Amino acid sequence: MTNNLAERIAKRSATVAVVGLGYVGLPLAVATARAGFRTIGFDINQQRVHSTNEGVSEIKDVSSTSLKQLVQSTTLRASSDFSDLKEADAILICVPTPLNKTKDPDLSYVVSALQEIKHHLRPRQLVVLESTTYPGFTREVCLPMLEESGYQCGTDFYLAYSPERTDPGNAIFQVHNTVKVLGGISAECSENAKCLYEGFIDTVHVVSSSDAAEMAKLLENTFRAVNIGLVNEFALWCNTLGLDTWEVIEAASTKPFGFMPFYPGPGLGGHCLPVDPLYLSWKLRSHNYTARFIELAQTVNASMPRFVVDLALNALNEQSKPLKGSRVVVFGVAYKRDVDDVRESPALEIIQLLERKGAKVSYVDPHVPSVDIQGQTYRAIPLESAIESLDLAIITTAHSAIPWNTVVANAPCILDTRNATGTLDLTPEERRRVVRL
Repeated sequence: MTNNLAERIAKRSATVAVVGLGYVGLPLAVATARAGFRTIGFDINQQRVHSTNEGVSEIKDVSSTSLKQLVQSTTLRASSDFSDLKEADAILICVPTPLNKTKDPDLSYVVSALQEIKHHLRPRQLVVLESTTYPGFTREVCLPMLEESGYQCGTDFYLAYSPERTDPGNAIFQVHNTVKVLGGISAECSENAKCLYEGFIDTVHVVSSSDAAEMAKLLENTFRAVNIGLVNEFALWCNTLGLDTWEVIEAASTKPFGFMPFYPGPGLGGHCLPVDPLYLSWKLRSHNYTARFIELAQTVNASMPRFVVDLALNALNEQSKPLKGSRVVVFGVAYKRDVDDVRESPALEIIQLLERKGAKVSYVDPHVPSVDIQGQTYRAIPLESAIESLDLAIITTAHSAIPWNTVVANAPCILDTRNATGTLDLTPEERRRVVRL
């Protein structure tokens, strides 16, 4: 490969632009800046741009201390002026790709980013899409949009797809040591993208095409969503048969081969699992193919919040109390343990369903001081206030900062959907008050 872009990357004289400074983009921008690349982060959120330039991180996986050091050294800066894209040698797109109200892909953020990039595209730039999408999107949508600039991919600029693999709250696997999958529109596109990513990521795995890279991302998250759907339904089976779900999973996990444990919960949350498999299902429907495993898993996982509310109603009935008028405290509204991310969190739906049935609901979450649910703002209450005269505690997120022994000791009834109480040394009386999913 003999081109100016590869030489600039190798010498660390290349400038990297990261479009989108959220959960994916900011850690990526910090990683490229730490590797010695001058980095510009772009975002349409002016407050986020301002905070970044002040060295204040809004993302827990990026410390303000490390961000401030990079900003003060002028290695990293943020901008909302997309004309600055002309300065970049590589442009990495990390914008949201949610679902719309009909559960179809909403790619408007990516299209908007591509429009800006097209207007400011120059020769020998590398463009890489990291946002989750369906197989064929990079080739069918990104490529023709960028070529509307008059430049030709593979000759004048380079285009690739490399799916983000961010796991919020994971202290072990971060940007630099998580294997990077990528596929380019051409061999030269792949080679240039590989050259860039090897500058700040330990291992890069190149596949034959952008379509293959897009499909790999969807397989990863479909695998998890389908298996979580299976184990959620397994929890329903155990409930029907009067068996302890967690005991049975623990027993099955003793097999050293042919079994991988997954665990049930109140539903699916986060930026990937509730969304990504539906991108694949949507794409397959355009080929007259029904992704039955995906749709069945989606049905099961989406039903879990209602099942949790049914369990809550039954648990209160055992105490001779109605759900209506009872004081219910939900412990944890983040979608997973020890993070502040509430996107698609099943706890939010559970709160809504409980209130519709007349319960008086509040929540405890040390990571989420307030949350909006359908236009209504809820604020976290202190643990001390929560355990005073409550009727039911529902554990929806097993945050390590919450003293579960204290919760169990003070709550007359506990519905544990995460097995947070499973390893506690409880008295027989305390154990009797706990209902596990």
